[in-house]
Amino acid sequence: MRLFYAIFLPEDVQRALAAAQERVSRYRGWKEVPPHQLHLTLLFLGERPEKDLEDLIALGHRLGRQVPPFAATLKGTGYFPNEGTPRVWFAKAEGEGLALLAGALRSGVVEALGEEALKAEGERAFKPHITLARRKAPAPRVPPLVFGLTWPVEAFALVRSELRPRGPVYTILERFPLRGEHGREQEEGPGERAQDH
Repeated sequence: MRLFYAIFLPEDVQRALAAAQERVSRYRGWKEVPPHQLHLTLLFLGERPEKDLEDLIALGHRLGRQVPPFAATLKGTGYFPNEGTPRVWFAKAEGEGLALLAGALRSGVVEALGEEALKAEGERAFKPHITLARRKAPAPRVPPLVFGLTWPVEAFALVRSELRPRGPVYTILERFPLRGEHGREQEEGPGERAQDH
């Protein structure tokens, strides 16, 4: 199964980004990400055997107990690649906990499953962003936007991605609340499961 760890957005941030996506909706070459699927990928794992799930879920809960909630901010838009023909239009994200969480997930996955488990992610530097649209055919760049949107990050998730002709379907396999050191005394539950996006 195709897996990744991600942070999903609250509805008010989804609405603001959906309004921004109207900038490209007039061009058939851009395909917008549906608002309910907008997310920030912390670590892409690619195809993993089902037997890895137990370790990946345990890692998520362990980090959720260690990392406290934090604020994330969306600053403005950019393109991948930045020069030449863009393939992706995205919103840049910042937040003290983003690199911390992404780095801890990388380390934890290597510890639990070995370096091979990072093959899909490769050596790419972590650039926190939310993909707004993908370019499928010739279409112009749109002028940059500035957001200044901030939201509290209180959880992240392990997600299964199924590629289908009409677009990917995301299923949250497990949600991991961020509790930090103060959460260690709280009761540990199994988390929330199985929510399609």
